[in-house]
Amino acid sequence: MQPLRILNNVQKARLLHALFIHEIPAFLTYSQQLCTYMRENRDEVRKVWVNQLFGVDFSFQLAEEAERKIKRYGRQLEKSSAVFSDQLFDGYGALFLNHCLTTYAEKAELSDPKFRTAVELLFHP
Repeated sequence: MQPLRILNNVQKARLLHALFIHEIPAFLTYSQQLCTYMRENRDEVRKVWVNQLFGVDFSFQLAEEAERKIKRYGRQLEKSSAVFSDQLFDGYGALFLNHCLTTYAEKAELSDPKFRTAVELLFHP
């Protein structure tokens, strides 16, 4: 295994999925709900979008792409760490999914509290 500091987002997501497969369905549900919220409440999102890494329109595009992939791959994302990581954490889409992962780990009722620690370790070194 490679050192943590040189793992890319896809590799980190694959590891997270493999270690916490039981937490993935709830995370995907949360991510899909966030995508839906952004799609249905564009004006509200625009009002609070200040000093972010990228523009709000780009964020909407990333959310739409994530929503399409979650719908398209469905249960495959839950079962396969390769599909989960390759489809959701590759390219620019990783920016939005990292946000989803971080907010989910901070706010959600987790079935395993160690998931929060793993997200912090892997995605915020």
